[in-house]
Amino acid sequence: MRERFQQFGGFLAGMIIPNIGAFIAWGLITALFIPTGWIPNEKFSALVGPMILYLLPILIGYTGGKMVHGVRGGVVGATATMGVIVGADIPMFLGGMIMGPLGGWIMKKVDEALEDKIPVGFEMLINNFSAGILAVILVLVANVVIGPAVNGVSTVAGSLVDTLVSARLLPLAAIVIEPAKVLFLNNAINHGVLAPLGVAAAEETGRAIHFLLETNPGPGLGLLLAYYVAGKGLLKESAPGAMIIHFLGGIHEIYFPYVLAHPIMIVSMIAGGFAADLWFTILNAGLVATPSPGSIFAYLAVIPRGQHFPVLAGVAIGAAVSFVVGTFILRVRPVRETEEVEEMEAEAAGVPGLA
Repeated sequence: MRERFQQFGGFLAGMIIPNIGAFIAWGLITALFIPTGWIPNEKFSALVGPMILYLLPILIGYTGGKMVHGVRGGVVGATATMGVIVGADIPMFLGGMIMGPLGGWIMKKVDEALEDKIPVGFEMLINNFSAGILAVILVLVANVVIGPAVNGVSTVAGSLVDTLVSARLLPLAAIVIEPAKVLFLNNAINHGVLAPLGVAAAEETGRAIHFLLETNPGPGLGLLLAYYVAGKGLLKESAPGAMIIHFLGGIHEIYFPYVLAHPIMIVSMIAGGFAADLWFTILNAGLVATPSPGSIFAYLAVIPRGQHFPVLAGVAIGAAVSFVVGTFILRVRPVRETEEVEEMEAEAAGVPGLA
């Protein structure tokens, strides 16, 4: 069981790690050019939506398909990913991680079935049409089945958070919020559930703890610090840049691939989120509005008078707990990278002898 789990984690890492550069590029564009960014620019901010909705999921789908069956598998996997993208209104990273490998695997089986059965001179024709027909089928299935299923997960996660908040079990909300965030359901939970509840609470008391539950940049910072201290390969090397984009720029999505590449790291995020939320609850901390984007500077702008210590200490606690737990996990169970990922990193570093 442990070996299979490690293989599964290594396979997920193989889909995510080669695309970290694209995530960082998107994070920089978002942090810089959105209306609440460092240098707002309407023209450049128009890149943010298409990149997270189309480019990044398709890259993941292509990489997953290519890992299973080379370029042909990658092409079918990327095409199939378009089905889940069009079938939902949230970023379909999870859909890409499903349809990419699935498309590559089915393409591999089709090629094996047709091997030695194609008449001489018809290889290119049959290969192209078999890939095209398979891609059409997978796009339709993904659009009708996978996309709505992932949307359903978003709805369920929002309902669970709402239930925990209503039951005054705020710290336990981290058990739902942190995994949901990593699946890129953060905006649905924050703006769809927590923000409306926070607005209602803030009208009575002048501040609301709800604004702290999903936006806290502490646990994500602790996770990235853990990768920098105890990680390896591209995840370790790219962690400092991701810290800047996440903590100072407020783009939390930049750390999500670091969890997807090693799923057990979600434990460190839950631990950090739980500890911070427990602190916020005990000290009755709150913000006057939702920080947007969720950077430490945005936090400072919406902390009410007299609440700086409870809020900032909670951010620090979330970072510290996430860092300690994440470092322990990475020491005990390091990221297991696939051979293909290691070759990609070696090529990027210019190691001679690799094509």
